[in-house]
Amino acid sequence: MTPLLFFSLWGFQGSLTLALETAERGGFDGLELSIRHPCLVADADSPARLLACGRPLVLEVVTGGGYVPELGCTPEHHLAELGELLHGCVGLNPHRVTVLTGSDAWPLERQRTFLAEAQALAEATGLPVSFETHRSRCLGMPWTIAPLLQAVPGLRLTADLSHWCVVAERLMTPDLEPVRLMADRVDHIHARVGHAQGPQVSHPFAPEHAEALAAHRACWQLFTERALQRGAPPPSFTPEFGPDGYMPTLPFTDQPVADLLTINTAMAQWLRRQPLAGNSDKMCST
Repeated sequence: MTPLLFFSLWGFQGSLTLALETAERGGFDGLELSIRHPCLVADADSPARLLACGRPLVLEVVTGGGYVPELGCTPEHHLAELGELLHGCVGLNPHRVTVLTGSDAWPLERQRTFLAEAQALAEATGLPVSFETHRSRCLGMPWTIAPLLQAVPGLRLTADLSHWCVVAERLMTPDLEPVRLMADRVDHIHARVGHAQGPQVSHPFAPEHAEALAAHRACWQLFTERALQRGAPPPSFTPEFGPDGYMPTLPFTDQPVADLLTINTAMAQWLRRQPLAGNSDKMCST
């Protein structure tokens, strides 16, 4: 079964119409975008046009003031914002909502109770919600995910292992306990390739990054196999190479070393060709 592939609007500056055209040209099945993306906020007709386009959507919800949460934002503030934003997603009938919430600065016990409360909010909406393994958030550290998953049995995940690579300063591989523990919870994957010193390689198909690509691919294969074993559809994917300090740049000019649209489209095409159901220990080449 071929996974759904989503075109990320992170860093995309064009209109919703252009985004849909770009996704179609690139062979993507749908769009992934923040519920606060400018192309939704600026055009009051955008939600209706998204529904009319008939393409599946992954909506992103971020609480706490930005992708890095403000330290003064309390759990109560996060929960109130989360409830409001999830409510705003309901009318768009998303394929999935991926949530970045909470803070890694809180004591672990408070993170456990917070995620239980956040999961209850998600369940109350009836939406298919998964929580992202994103740096600076409750799920941003591989070595503390076990008690969080144990505390919230219904918690579903958006796996972005590039963040864990940076936090742990090593590549994530299927033999690592946190990766195996999360494998049955993964419903969506951000297909960005990180390395031990950063969340994004310069180009995923450059030969110098072959080991990093193979490690990520092996984890994605594990997640896919686990889904199929339990009778679920394979996880969906969003190639999510991005700007904002993720893309390496040349000194003095600050010019990106690669083109984001080219890389994300190439990753989507590569994923189409990859047999992700099979031997999860197999490392493949490009």
